[in-house]
Amino acid sequence: MKWRKSSHSTSNGENCVELARITNGVATRDSTDPDGPKHAFNVAEMAALFEAIRQGDYDL
Repeated sequence: MKWRKSSHSTSNGENCVELARITNGVATRDSTDPDGPKHAFNVAEMAALFEAIRQGDYDL
C-alpha cells in the first residue's frame, strides 16, 4: 500500500494525515503513528465528506 501525505502538511510532522488507495476506497492513518490504527472509507463516504468540506460543514 502506498501512503501519501498532503503537500500542505508541515515538515515538523504535527497533525498530518496520510491517505492510500484501497479496493473501492481510501484508507487513512496518522503519519506520526504509521503502525497505529487505520481507517477505511468507501468511495461514497469519501465523496460525501469532501462535499461537506466544500460546503463549509467543518469550518472551525
